[in-house]
Order: sequence, then C-alpha cells, then structure tokens
Amino acid sequence: MNPGDEQTYADTGHTRTRLPDSDPYGGAPRRTPPRSSPRSLVTVVGVAVLLIAAIAFANRGDGSSSDRSSAKNDKPTTAPTAASGTRPVDTKSSGVPTGFTQTQQGAQSAASNYAVALGSTDMFNKDSRNALLHLLYTPEAATRLGGPMNQAYSADFLAKMGLDTAGNPPKGSTFVSRVVPVGTTVLQYTDNDAKVAVWYLGLIGMAGTASTDPVTSSWKTWTFDLRWSDGDWKIVSDTQRDGPAPVPGDDKAATSDEISKAIEEYGGFTYAR
Repeated sequence: MNPGDEQTYADTGHTRTRLPDSDPYGGAPRRTPPRSSPRSLVTVVGVAVLLIAAIAFANRGDGSSSDRSSAKNDKPTTAPTAASGTRPVDTKSSGVPTGFTQTQQGAQSAASNYAVALGSTDMFNKDSRNALLHLLYTPEAATRLGGPMNQAYSADFLAKMGLDTAGNPPKGSTFVSRVVPVGTTVLQYTDNDAKVAVWYLGLIGMAGTASTDPVTSSWKTWTFDLRWSDGDWKIVSDTQRDGPAPVPGDDKAATSDEISKAIEEYGGFTYAR
C-alpha cells in the first residue's frame, strides 16, 4: 500500500517512546542484516513492501481516488480528541467489529477497527487473510486483491520474517504484529462514500531469546476509501504514509519475555470515534 496523499492533520501532543538501539533480548548476537533483511521488507505493521506494490498495482484506475467530485468535504477538519461516547457496534464477524452506522462517526470507527484487523498476525496466514479480505473490502476489491495478496505473503517472505509457511513463529518465540489507532480524521464524506485517515502506532517483530529481529515500533497514517455496501462500510482502496512520529523518549526497552507476556495478556479493543 503506497504512501498516501500528503494531508495536513491537526496538531497533537507528544508521546514519549524509546526504540531499542541494540538487541534487547540478550540472545544470539545480532547478525549484520543482509541486503534484503526482513525489516527492510516491512513498511507497516503486518504489511509487506511486496504487498504494498501489489495492491498499488491492483488499485490503479479503480475510480475511488481522493478527488471524488461528489464529496462534501475536500479537506480534513479539526476534530475533538475526546471520545464521542457513541457505542460503535454490537456485533462482530470473525472477531472483527462490524455493522457500523452510516455516519461520519461510523466511518471513522470502521476505519480504526479495520486497520487493527489488517495490521494483525492474521494477515500472515492464508485462510485468515482471505477471510479478512472478503469481510472488509468490497466484493470487487476483494476479487482484485486476492491474488496479489497471496503472492505477496509468499513462503519466501514468511521465512524472512521468521515464520513457517502457515505464518507460525518458531517454538518458544512470539511473532508480534499490531496496530494501535491514536486518532482519526474524515477527509471526505458523503452518505455513500468516505475517506478516513487513521493515525496509528505499529508494533512488529519477533520476541524470542534467539531473535535477531526484536519488536520495534513505528508511526504511520493509513487512509481508507470506504463505500457503504450491504449495510456496512467496506474498503474500496487504502494507502499509507510514514508519520507523524513523536520525539523518541527514554523508556527502557523490555525483555523478550516481557514482550511475549504482554502480547499474551493484553487484548485489543473495539475502537470508537
């Protein structure tokens, strides 16, 4: 998913984080990364560069560009950071919140929860990936993207990420891939179409004593073109760009065991605008 349009977003406060400057896990010494290291192939949590290129190719000329003439708003508007207090949904499909309202708040809630699902470890397993594709995208987009997605998550790519052909990590290791939305903004909206940007913190890497690719964080903005279809918001196309990233802080990097335990013990949320 190629970097999206360069939009201007509302100023936000600083969050302090620290990225590990060396292997914090104390296992095998870090190897000098090869030219095609796993980290260089991942530009966003759970999404490979190969996948980005494939989707960019598939999305060409899909008619869902950011210049919809029917859009009521062509610029992002400032929105309060406080929660709206409106319950987003009461239902889930395959563990993903669905059934959002046909409103701007509903579109923002949908985009946030879809980003979480598409940034999860489920994307590294063929069956769960295809299920998410058909659940979250319009039928036309799902048909168009199925092949490129499966090709992007090839056995070779999974191996470079330290996973087997089914997307499973080695015994004793925990593969981490999470998206944590920080905020959303509506770039365009009509009753049947919406363009929503989700600013998020991403986590990706392998937690294990022998890992040379520890879990690190990144900041991204994921922009979704949504369409009201079959009683819910569905993705027509999506793009990503780096940042905005806050200044790194001085937090001490966690150990492999601490990261694995946190991933196992701390579940996710249903995100609401």
